[in-house]
Amino acid sequence: MQSKQHWEKVYSSKQTDQVSWFQVHAELSLKIIRENNVPLDGKIIDVGGGASTLVDDLIASGYSDISVLDLSAVALEKAQSRLGEKALSVRWLVTDILEVGLPENSIDLWHDRAVFHFLISKAERQTYVKQALSAVKPSGLLIVATFAEDGPEKCSGLPVKRYSTSALHAEFGELFELLGSVPERHFTPAGNEQKFVYCIFRRSGQ
Repeated sequence: MQSKQHWEKVYSSKQTDQVSWFQVHAELSLKIIRENNVPLDGKIIDVGGGASTLVDDLIASGYSDISVLDLSAVALEKAQSRLGEKALSVRWLVTDILEVGLPENSIDLWHDRAVFHFLISKAERQTYVKQALSAVKPSGLLIVATFAEDGPEKCSGLPVKRYSTSALHAEFGELFELLGSVPERHFTPAGNEQKFVYCIFRRSGQ
């Protein structure tokens, strides 16, 4: 996994609207969440949420049980500052998703936009999937977005692994039912196009 120091440096040296993954609103993520009828009191975790505005819009939409996890304390501090008093209603987890101990069968929605594709080694990816398998409730949802097959080969100077829908589903295995996938053309603040694929999974099992 890329180092905590790398991401602290990124968020310390750039404004949140200058990083390549910046979105004014995470519109596609919000659309998928709403279409899949995630309950307003459902437990949501935004993995690698950083300074994303998804948490702002989830709060504004009435969701009340939100956690944001990221390696970078600086990123989360920027999100907290932006939210003001509303930040008090969110759990902020400064940690590595590969190492954190999340309560078993506790999460209704796991959201990850652009963390999984940084996991270059098979061992890292297997650990990530085990974490999701443990933490997400049976019938819970996962939204995992990565660079598409024709997306960039690097992000923030780091190599990434690009995916098709079938390849991403294969990483998660048969205990995660593929409900669908959606492509996204993201444009960075510099105007460069990045192609993503969003996969929506349902956690199987009892």
